Amino acid sequence: MKQVFGAPTKTSEGDEHWMSVSDLMAGLMMVFLFISVALMRDAMLERDKIKEVAVTYEENQQAIYLALLDEFESDLQEWGAEIDRDSLSFNFTAPEVLFANGRASLTVQFQDILNDFFPRYLHVLNAYKPSIQEVRIEGHTSSRWNHGSSDSEAYFNNMRLSQSRTRTVLSYVMDLTPVKTEHYDWVKGHVAAVGYSSSKIIIDDHGVEDEKKSRRVSFRVITNAETQIRKILGG
Repeated sequence: MKQVFGAPTKTSEGDEHWMSVSDLMAGLMMVFLFISVALMRDAMLERDKIKEVAVTYEENQQAIYLALLDEFESDLQEWGAEIDRDSLSFNFTAPEVLFANGRASLTVQFQDILNDFFPRYLHVLNAYKPSIQEVRIEGHTSSRWNHGSSDSEAYFNNMRLSQSRTRTVLSYVMDLTPVKTEHYDWVKGHVAAVGYSSSKIIIDDHGVEDEKKSRRVSFRVITNAETQIRKILGG
């Protein structure tokens, strides 16, 4: 029988060793493949979540802008104001209406505007409060100060002035009866006064500072989209 069929072949120890190594490598490759697929899936899910937040953010920005425009469009020219779509800033750009030159006290005209504007502004934002991180009252000045002042002196003098002005505005609007009775806690927790001095001046088409437009007060909505993205990235 052995002569007919031949003797059974014995696998050498070396062959058995290499087969074991090959099996081990194949197993490891499968493990790494599964890990890679899982990581890719997690990355795609994370990307989709961030994309969803970004789309929601854009839609929310647009909705807030349109709501503000619908509420205040007929008042903008009279108030010397404008609404910036990209930054969601409601800008009061007529400096002679806002404050006396070099002073932080509100003019009577600006008080009347704020009496009308701020309660309505909060009413518009009420529907979007879950997506609002902060509302900043921003004070901006031109780069000019007294004649002969150095650039540094002008900057820090204007910094003090812009900070004083925004604090005055915030103090005034928080004391309005509709705000105290309906929105006080939310305003206290979400509205901040910031003075930027001349760090964000307006440049005209010729590359020259527009001093009049640079002197402005803005109410800017900051949404919480960035915070939501951080939460996704943080797990």
